[in-house]
Amino acid sequence: MIFSLDKFKNIIFDLGGVIINIDLSLTMTAFEELGIKDVPKLFSTTLQQQLFDFQEKGTITSAQFRDEIRKFSTVHLLDSQIDEAWNALLLDLPKARLELLEKVKRSHRTFLLSNTNEIHIHTIQRYLNKEYGISDLSSFFEKTYLSYQLGIRKPDAELFKLVLDENKLNPSETLFIDDSKQHILAAEKLGIQTYWLDLSKENLLDLFE
Repeated sequence: MIFSLDKFKNIIFDLGGVIINIDLSLTMTAFEELGIKDVPKLFSTTLQQQLFDFQEKGTITSAQFRDEIRKFSTVHLLDSQIDEAWNALLLDLPKARLELLEKVKRSHRTFLLSNTNEIHIHTIQRYLNKEYGISDLSSFFEKTYLSYQLGIRKPDAELFKLVLDENKLNPSETLFIDDSKQHILAAEKLGIQTYWLDLSKENLLDLFE
């Protein structure tokens, strides 16, 4: 699919799945190999709200997150083992996507809006430094919004309103790209234009000429 940007002045990008390739199943497998009990239950909606969602809101520290993970294990786990398993879902960031972001930034106001956490961000930063010699992704966007630093996460309307209001963005002139239907629907309620990136059949590069 070729996606036209002509009618948009602003573009808000998601991070995981949209810019960086991810695979949650790799983390689930890694946790199982560490002796974590009931991994599917660990990733259930209720427990996500209590643990993973809190981590993404910065409500709990990385140390507290690791301690909670240990409660599900049959053996003692080191911080490094937990981090490695948690980071297993993070894959690569193709250079072509960085080139695309750089190109789009020259013609549009661009922003990053991500549900993420301290452990993942530190890992991504190390990857970017090793692969591309950059410290983070901030140079590719006018501003970045990371949930764990703000205390709110998608699909909270407050987070979308924050991005719109801080930057004086007109929702009708703003495109939001995300791989989560839930987040897309939340943005649409505020009048933001959206594109749901179906990762089963496309990636970010497929959208742009």
